Amino acid sequence: MSIKRYQHLIICVVCFVGVFSTNNFRMLRAEHKKEVLPSSGEPKSEGARILSKFKFAPLGFNPPKAERLMLDNGVILYLLENHDLPIINVTARIRTGAIYEPAEKAGLASLTGDVMRSGGTVSMPPDKMNEELEFIAASVETFIGRESGGASLSVLKKDIDKGLRIFADVLRNPAFPEDKIRMKKDEAIESIRRENDRPLQIAGREFRKMLYESNHPYSRRVDGTLESIEKITRNDMIAFHKKFFRPNNIIIGISGDFDRKAMIKKLNEVFKGWEKGKNIVPDIPKVKYELNKSVNYVYKDINQANVIMGHLGIHRRSPDYFPIEIMNFILGGGGFNARITSRIRSDEGLAYSAFSSFQTSQDLGMFYVMCQTKLGSTNRAISIALKEIERMRATPVDNEELTHAKETLLNQFVFRFTTSASIVAQMVDIEYEGLPLDYLETYENNIQAVSVEDIKRVAQKYLHPDKISILVIGNKDKFDKPLDTFGKVNEVLLEQPPEIPAKNKAE
Repeated sequence: MSIKRYQHLIICVVCFVGVFSTNNFRMLRAEHKKEVLPSSGEPKSEGARILSKFKFAPLGFNPPKAERLMLDNGVILYLLENHDLPIINVTARIRTGAIYEPAEKAGLASLTGDVMRSGGTVSMPPDKMNEELEFIAASVETFIGRESGGASLSVLKKDIDKGLRIFADVLRNPAFPEDKIRMKKDEAIESIRRENDRPLQIAGREFRKMLYESNHPYSRRVDGTLESIEKITRNDMIAFHKKFFRPNNIIIGISGDFDRKAMIKKLNEVFKGWEKGKNIVPDIPKVKYELNKSVNYVYKDINQANVIMGHLGIHRRSPDYFPIEIMNFILGGGGFNARITSRIRSDEGLAYSAFSSFQTSQDLGMFYVMCQTKLGSTNRAISIALKEIERMRATPVDNEELTHAKETLLNQFVFRFTTSASIVAQMVDIEYEGLPLDYLETYENNIQAVSVEDIKRVAQKYLHPDKISILVIGNKDKFDKPLDTFGKVNEVLLEQPPEIPAKNKAE
C-alpha cells in the first residue's frame, strides 16, 4: 500500500504523540543525545505499524531566561523580551501582607490593596483612570493577600508610556477616597456575613483556627471581621501603604515587545524621586510546632458532609520540599491515580473529589486532606483517608508509582514555560520567596533525585495520622457512624452575624 494514502493519518498521529505523550519527557532534555524510538509495544493498527518505523530526533528544551538587574532606587527587575505580539505585561510583588497588620484591624491589608486601584490616585480620579485604561485597552490591578502584595499591567506596545505612568502612579500615589473605602468595606462585610452559608469557607476558616495559635496572624481571616473592618480608617490605609510600598521592597517582572535599554530608561523616569526605605518589614511570631489530635464538628443541615483534616506542615524553603511534593502527589495530590482519590472516589464511590495538599508559607504551612461525601459515608471516607496516610508511612511506594509521579510532574513543568509572561512571573515569585535563583534550571534534577527511601523518610517525618485534627461539617444524625469513633468530639458553634437593620436593607 502507498504511504501517501496514510500521509494525513501519520501527520496527525505524530503531532498527537509529540504534544501529549506523558512518557517521553526525557526527550526534552538538551543533554539527552540518544535516538528516541516510538513505543516498543507491538503495533495494533496499520497507522501504528507505519509510525513504528519512524525515528525521532530528541527535542531540545531550552526556555528563554529572564535577565535580572536592579534599578538605582532598589527595585529588583526581571526582563524578558518577546517580539511575537505587540503586548507588554508587567507583574510586581510587594513584600507586605495581612500578616503585618494589627490584629484589631484585621482586613487592613486587603482593603488597602483593593482601594489602591479602585480609588484612583492623587492626580487621577478612579473614573478618569478607568476611562484612560479602557481607551487604550489596558488593565492595571492591585491586591494584598496574606503574605504578599501584587500589581499588574497589561498594555499594547504603542501605549506603554501611558500604561507605565498609570501603573507607577497607582503604586506610589493612591488617593484612598472615603467613598471607595466605604464601598469596599461594605463588600467585605457582606462577604463575611454570607460566609456561614458556604461550608467550604467555614471549613477553611475554622480549620486554620485549629492549627494556629489564636494570636498568630496565620489564624486570622485575610478579609478581617465585622468588628475589625469598621475600625479601619483612611489614615490607617495611608500609613500601611507608606510603610511597605517603597522601591527596595518591590520586585517587578516585564515581558513582551520592548527594547531593554528603552524600558530601563522609562522605568527610571516613572519611578524618579521614589526614595528607598529602611528595613520596613517587621518580624512576625514564629509558628509554634505543636500537633494535637482533635475531632471537631460543625452542625449544618446540608446533604453532604464536608471533611477537612490535617496538621502543620512545612515552609516553602524546606530542604525536603521535593520529596514531599512527590510523596503528596502519590498520596492525594496527583489526580485520579492518587491513593486517597482512587480509594475514596474510584473504588468506593464515596466522593467526587478527594485530595491531599501541602500548603506552604513563609513559616509552617498546612498538610490537609479534603473531601465532600454523602452524610451516610462520612465515617467511611475519613477512615479510608487515615488508612492511606498510615500506609504511606509504613510501606514504601513502588517504583511504578514513583516513576509516574516524576514523569507527570516533569511534563507539567514544561507547560510552565508556554509564555514569556509566565516565565517572568515565576522568576519574580522565586526571588520573592527566597528560593535559589537557579530553581527552574535545577528543578528536573531535584525531582529525578528523589528515591523510594526519600518518600518513606518524609512520610514518617511529616505525616502524623495519630495527631491529626479532623473537622466535619454536616448533620451528625445522618452519619454512618458517630464521630467519636475517632476521639472526643468538640462541637464548634458558629458566630452568627447581627441582623442588618431594616433601614440599611432599604438603602
